[in-house]
Amino acid sequence: MTAAVRVLVCDDQALIRTGFATIIDAQPGLEVVGECGDGRTAVDLARRLAPDVVVMDVRMPVLDGIQATRLLAGAGVAHPVKVLVVTTFNLDEYVYEALRAGASGFLLKDASTDQLLHGIRTIATGAALLAPEVTRQLVGRYAARIRPAEAGPDDALTPRELDVLRLVAEGLSNREIADALVISPETVKTYVSRILAKLQLRDRVQAVVYAYRRGLVT
Repeated sequence: MTAAVRVLVCDDQALIRTGFATIIDAQPGLEVVGECGDGRTAVDLARRLAPDVVVMDVRMPVLDGIQATRLLAGAGVAHPVKVLVVTTFNLDEYVYEALRAGASGFLLKDASTDQLLHGIRTIATGAALLAPEVTRQLVGRYAARIRPAEAGPDDALTPRELDVLRLVAEGLSNREIADALVISPETVKTYVSRILAKLQLRDRVQAVVYAYRRGLVT
């Protein structure tokens, strides 16, 4: 029997937190292992309980969700935790920063129950929650505000790998990248895996953020 996906729910609003936990715990294959209402406790509980997925609010006391995500899943974390960030519509300017901090995806708080459960299960498998077109819309929306931290391509990547990375960052699927470069989708998958390994990135979301930070796409 497959082990249940263990979930930690972090939100400073007790009603939302309890609602999420009740919905998640009622599903087969999912188990809530803890709840908390601030970012510092979220970090402490996640390190102690080792959940498979943390459902993380953005605005919380003591330590906000972005800072907490960075401590749990950011660059240099020895054992990163998969984080699903949730935010209200009028706070979506924080989503880019959350993904940059290491989150595996995001949902709006008014998402349906099915979307929440799908998001948790998707992230638990190691995949990014954002579809390519959603990634493009999200990061592209804030591209004008993003100043590259380090301009120029990374020497670790070959010219062909840079081509693939740019197309990933533009929101193309593997099939679309294959068509654009006249190669097979399987070859694209190989290139993407190689890019993630060379740059020590966890998933396509992080690859998109990396490309924008490097100024490879605008």
